[in-house]
Amino acid sequence: MQQASDAQPATGDDPSISTGFIPPTEAESPQAEHDFPSNDSAYDSESLLGDDTLTLASFITDFRYENGRRYHSYRDGSYWGPNDEVANELQDLAHHMYLITLGGKLHLAPLKDPQEILDVGTGTGIWAIDMADDNPAANVVATDLSPIQPAMVPPNCSFEIDDVNLEWTYPPDHFDFIHVREMFGSIPDWDYFLEQAYRHTKPGGYVEIVEHSVEPVSDDETVGPDHFYTLWGKTVIDLGQRFGKSFAIWKESRERMERAGFVDVVEVPYKWPMNGWCRDPRMKELGKWNQLRLHDGVESMMLRLLTSVGGWSFERAQLFLAEMRMNLKDKNTHAYLAGTVVYGRKPFS
Repeated sequence: MQQASDAQPATGDDPSISTGFIPPTEAESPQAEHDFPSNDSAYDSESLLGDDTLTLASFITDFRYENGRRYHSYRDGSYWGPNDEVANELQDLAHHMYLITLGGKLHLAPLKDPQEILDVGTGTGIWAIDMADDNPAANVVATDLSPIQPAMVPPNCSFEIDDVNLEWTYPPDHFDFIHVREMFGSIPDWDYFLEQAYRHTKPGGYVEIVEHSVEPVSDDETVGPDHFYTLWGKTVIDLGQRFGKSFAIWKESRERMERAGFVDVVEVPYKWPMNGWCRDPRMKELGKWNQLRLHDGVESMMLRLLTSVGGWSFERAQLFLAEMRMNLKDKNTHAYLAGTVVYGRKPFS
C-alpha cells in the first residue's frame, strides 16, 4: 500500500484528535416525427430500467411514504434513507464538508484527463455536476435509486436510475474514474461490487471510495463504554447487519480494493468532530457543520432502520433520536467520526 504524500485531509493539531442524457436537438428529437411529449431534463423518461417494464416517469411521481418521510420507490426498501427535501439538503451539506476535508478537491485519485466518469449513488447529483463542470471534456454518468437530481445540468453530465447491486450493463474497461461516496449500509456484497467496478474500469483508471464511521469515538476516553455514543454506534452497526448491508466499509475499503485486484492503493484517514469542541479552526468548522448535519439528519439516517429493521415503535425511535440530539450539544465529550478516502488503480496488464 502506498502512503498518501500530497493529500491534505482535515486533521488539525488538537492532541485529543490527532492524527446526461443530452436533450436532443429539434432535428434529432423523436417529436419531430412522432407526437411525443418533450422532455427538457437530464433523463430519458421513455427508457426502460433493466428488466422492469415501468418507465422513469412513474418513479418520479410514485414515491413511498413512511412515518412522514418520503422514500424511493424503485427497488423499494433497498435503501434506508429518505429522499425528501430535508434529506437532500443534508446531502448537499455533506458535500460541502467533504470539500473542506479534502482541501477543496472533489477527489484524491491522481486523474489525468479523464474521459469517462461514473458516480455511484449520486444522491442529489451535486458531486457529478461539479465534476462535469471541472472536466468539460469528460462524460460524467451518475446513478441513484431516486430521481431527485436537477433537470438543468452541464451538457456532459447525465443521470440514470439504477441499482448498482444488480449486474452492471456498461462496457468492460470503460471508465477512467469511478467515484463511490457514502454508500455505507447500501451494498450487500462489497467484494462483488468491487469486482464489477474493476471489470468496468479502464486499465490505468481509478476507483475511489469515500466513507466514514457511524460509531463516535474519542482519543481521550471522554467516550467510554457506557456513553450514549457507544450505544448509538452499536445500534447502527447491529441494524446494518440485520439489514444485510454493512456500515463498516470505511475501515475495510483498502483491503477489499486490494483483494479485487487494484494496485497502488492509498488510504487517507480523516476525522469529523461531533460538534465544535476542537481548537483547530478547520476542525472546529467541520465539527459545527457535522453537528448541524447530525442534529437535523439522525431521523433521516435511522428512522427506517429502527422501525422497519429493528421493529421499534415510532415513539421509541423518536426518544432515541432525541437523546442523540441532546448529546450532540456536549462539548466536554471530544467525540468524532473517523473516515477514510481510499483509491486504487486498475493495472495496465
